[in-house]
Parts: sequence; structure tokens; C-alpha cells
Amino acid sequence: MTTDQRRDLLEIMEDRHGRGSTVITSQLPVDHWHEIIGDPTIADVILDRLVHNAHRLNLKGESMRKAAAKNQKLDAVSTT
Repeated sequence: MTTDQRRDLLEIMEDRHGRGSTVITSQLPVDHWHEIIGDPTIADVILDRLVHNAHRLNLKGESMRKAAAKNQKLDAVSTT
């Protein structure tokens, strides 16, 4: 993240902390967020606001895109 992006995310998390729900979706595991955020101090603050009171849903199974691609290939084969 750039400095401006880190600052903006931190500002959003600070404004929302304790006031309402925030939904974050990511394909990147939480244990890699520090390296993506970049600044360890800001990452700690952001993750503190997000992770410690979070309800996490970890989805398992095949990607919906992969399943759809397989179905399209099957449909193309069956119509030819």
C-alpha cells in the first residue's frame, strides 16, 4: 500500500471502530496483511481494529470461477 492508502484505511477504521460493522473480504490470509499494508505500526493499529472483535468466515472448496469455467467447457463440448 502507498502511504496515502495506509492513511486512508487507518482513518476509515478509526472512524468506524466501535460504531458499526465493517465487512472486509480478501483472498489474502490475515497473516500476510502486515506485509501488504507495509508500515508495521499502522498495520498493527488497523489489524487491532479489524481482527480482535471480528467474526471470521473462512470459505473452503473450489473457486466459483473454476467451477463456472468447467461448466462452460462441458456445455461447449456437449453442443458440438
